[in-house]
Amino acid sequence: MLFRAESIVKSFGPVKVLTDANIQINEHDAIGLIGINGAGKSTFIKILLGIESYDTGEIKKQTQNIGYLEQFSDNTHVTVREVLGRPYGHIENIRRRMREIDEEMASGKDIDWNATATEYAELEQKLASCDVADEKTLVKSLNQVGLSKEFMERFMDTLSGGERAKVMLARIVVQAEECDILIMDEPTSHLDIETIEWLEDYVLKTHCAFLVVSHDRYFLDKMATKMVEISNGKTREYRGNYSDFVMKKMIDINRMEQEYRKYTQQKRTQEAIAAQMHKDQWFMSTYKTRQKMIDKMEEKEKPEETREITVRIQAAQKSGKNVFTMKDCSIGYPGNIVLEHVDLDIHKGDKIGIFGSNGQGKSTLIKVLMGELPCTGDLWIAPGAKIGYYSQNHENLDLRLTAEEQILQIIGQDRRGEARKLLARFLLTGDEVDRPMSTLSGGQRCRVALTILLLNETNVLILDEPTNYLDIPARHAIEEALNEYNGTILTVTHDRYFLDSVCTSVIEVKDGRIKPFAGTYSAMKGRPNITEIVMDADEYRVLAPFTNWSTGMKYKKGDRVLVAPSEMDNYQWAIDQGKIKKTGGRQRKKVAVEKKKEEE
Repeated sequence: MLFRAESIVKSFGPVKVLTDANIQINEHDAIGLIGINGAGKSTFIKILLGIESYDTGEIKKQTQNIGYLEQFSDNTHVTVREVLGRPYGHIENIRRRMREIDEEMASGKDIDWNATATEYAELEQKLASCDVADEKTLVKSLNQVGLSKEFMERFMDTLSGGERAKVMLARIVVQAEECDILIMDEPTSHLDIETIEWLEDYVLKTHCAFLVVSHDRYFLDKMATKMVEISNGKTREYRGNYSDFVMKKMIDINRMEQEYRKYTQQKRTQEAIAAQMHKDQWFMSTYKTRQKMIDKMEEKEKPEETREITVRIQAAQKSGKNVFTMKDCSIGYPGNIVLEHVDLDIHKGDKIGIFGSNGQGKSTLIKVLMGELPCTGDLWIAPGAKIGYYSQNHENLDLRLTAEEQILQIIGQDRRGEARKLLARFLLTGDEVDRPMSTLSGGQRCRVALTILLLNETNVLILDEPTNYLDIPARHAIEEALNEYNGTILTVTHDRYFLDSVCTSVIEVKDGRIKPFAGTYSAMKGRPNITEIVMDADEYRVLAPFTNWSTGMKYKKGDRVLVAPSEMDNYQWAIDQGKIKKTGGRQRKKVAVEKKKEEE
């Protein structure tokens, strides 16, 4: 056990955020922490890290070596070098202590000059010996996330959102060398797919246990071996990845509903009997015994009532068979061609996902299709195309207005009741519709923007990162609505789960070209959806040479083998014949889904 939190309670004024939150992190754990927006995930993490206080409960730590990736990257006027050194980079710690000593000496206070001078000299020596080594470490960490050495002296507030996110990832790389636990809050936000997949591979190679808050279901399916859900202030743990969690929670909810119905029915029956006995035999106390039996009945927990987004996107009159046609088009700005030799043929009903690294031209492509940028070559847009556009930056929202005022501007000032019904479908009620939108969270603004999208008659939707800022239930609801939409969809997204569940074809934008593919993202990558997951694997030591004929892998004496539960059939004969012996160690291991299915 590295870390344990028990019965954590946290309130902000009269509002109880956490009422009974528990978690235990063991060596090599890979834990996904999930819950709807506002459930208290970030608060719980800050409590675990000691950033926030808690009202009652107990926290036990067996290690202080904990790395942390914040949800929101640093955008202050500090250099990348400084960010990479906080709080675990020892160069910055040494320099900070030297500055403190300088200030103490300049203050004229009564200090031990000999001890202070000796400490300062030791710090200078340490700095001289490790400066070069740490410089290489910092540069290497930047290179690993795709940033050059030149970023070291740049200020965080001059970087793009994606670049800031990569700097924070590089900081994790620096920390991981010294950490036993990595805690990450929404690490995949603002990252492109290539960087997300790098992060997945990197985390798996570290020796650290990790706890991650994420709405990225593809990431959770591949990385997590345990899920912890926060709901109504309480935590519930599930073994397995996100897909396992969904299945097990459905079973839990069905069981709880059955038990609760049985409990309430039995209780009503016994209460009715007690009431009749009291009426018929009012002069006797027999009904009191029956009432005591009722009071002793084990009370069953009522399943929590979940509010769900209810949305259906109606398509306008059909646009015709062909919606967009591009032949040998070049796209870009004067003196800067972003994409060339673009050929596209988009038909009505197509649902196309566009992905690629940041800066490759995805947004430029959709601006051309919307007629906002010119291009050379042949571009044809169906005259009957009624395009609805959703921007991840929500430029169409006036943040000075309330959500209700924004809707009333579109449908008319006298339709207040209708405006509130529309917003309620996206779970926006009460003060959320009465406050200026500048005070709303990213997820709440996203739902206002989606409400506006519903008000327009469209047969073509162009969506830019539609799942950003949304929690998992909201993502499911939007995906369901888009699957039912019978118009044409083009969406730019880094959400691989969304690409697999909504899009019938994908386009990769890379190196100035586009690469269309008729199928899902996972199929394009040559694997079924979520090919690989991560499982806890037992470590075995090879006592005698052998060959695993199912994989063709040869092992020699002294080798270490990781065997996941789904692979046990392939190694059982080697165990039975004394070829390998369990060491007691456990680590995370990627396991191919198709292999797992075959073995099951």
